[in-house]
Amino acid sequence: MRLTLQTAGDTHEFGLRLAAVLRPGDLVILTGPLGAGKTALTQGIGAGLGVEGRITSPTFVIARTHRAGAAGVPLVHVDAYRLETLDELDDLDLDTDVEAAVTVVEWGAGLAERLAESHLEIAIERRADEVREAVLHARGGDWAARLASLDLPVVSAA
Repeated sequence: MRLTLQTAGDTHEFGLRLAAVLRPGDLVILTGPLGAGKTALTQGIGAGLGVEGRITSPTFVIARTHRAGAAGVPLVHVDAYRLETLDELDDLDLDTDVEAAVTVVEWGAGLAERLAESHLEIAIERRADEVREAVLHARGGDWAARLASLDLPVVSAA
């Protein structure tokens, strides 16, 4: 599934809508170059979940947990950019949080998949005209049905 996100606000709005189908134990893996909109998307997810605290890139702290708010689901936000091995990811001790929280991992492809049996991978690219394209890959579980329920303005089936 491919979406076109015209502005950073659209990226945030997509995160808000996505949050409506997220539940404890979900893993969302975000890929894309610097400035593609990974943190903006995570901010939208956090707003949709109503979590506490300001969501910023966890680049320097690697992982940040936002306490549950209105929806009752906490958010674990991870930046795996500086992680090189599965052992380093394990050292974060995220397994204790992933069952009770929605976990979003930026730069997590190739590492974070093992945190959950199924996950949603979102690859975001920013074109020269600043428009973002997001390609959603449902990996197992009921992700495809949940995404279909959102009635998103799909550009193409990726």
